[in-house]
Amino acid sequence: MARIAADVVVGPYAVIGAEVEVESQCRIGAHAVLEGITHIGENTRIFPFASLGQEPQDKKYAGEATRLEIGSNNTIREYVTINRGTAQDQGITRIGDDNWIMAYVHIAHDCRIGSHTVLANNVTLAGHVQVDDYVTLGGATLIHQHCHIGAHAFAAYGARINKCVPPFVTVCEGRAHPRGLNREGLKRRGFSPERIRRLNQAYRLLYRSGLTLEQALAQLRPLAESCEDVAAMLTFLQSCSRSIVR
Repeated sequence: MARIAADVVVGPYAVIGAEVEVESQCRIGAHAVLEGITHIGENTRIFPFASLGQEPQDKKYAGEATRLEIGSNNTIREYVTINRGTAQDQGITRIGDDNWIMAYVHIAHDCRIGSHTVLANNVTLAGHVQVDDYVTLGGATLIHQHCHIGAHAFAAYGARINKCVPPFVTVCEGRAHPRGLNREGLKRRGFSPERIRRLNQAYRLLYRSGLTLEQALAQLRPLAESCEDVAAMLTFLQSCSRSIVR
């Protein structure tokens, strides 16, 4: 039987499946559908006609008991669809805390979304995508499966991303290419001019020096020793399972 906190507000004609758990202070809009093994954290607002925890859109799925985990303080707007995971991955689609997920966003199976992200209208994530904290994805951004978007990155509206995007980087609309640091986002989050200067130095080495990726990584290592932000960028670049936007 579903477990729903006593103070949860459920709109008319909403459907909540037997294995769903909804924590305190949540609001579930009219006609929303929550199915599968799905957990919704505290103070999450789910707007009308959202569909959460349905079977993954994967032909290999054979009814395994996979999950959807959604954290606290999230806003999930109208017609958002978030599918649960598959046995071919970790079996969990996971959403962190304090995310702003706008209308018609689709988050496919096995995606991992961090916290404090903004996914604007019609963003579409294929399976197995990872989006780190404080990422902003402009409207109609499309992300290919298995891509990783680093923390504080920004994608312009209509970006088509089929490679990994390093932390702190802005990519343009259309076929995604790097377009500098996400300076405005970093300023809004309290990054000092010195931190931004050091990141800009790392960005120039990676994208404007004419170096190969391996050569750029070698030159980033000394900078990473004295700058945590550059160290985070270096760690991301060294751990990518596929190529990065360049």
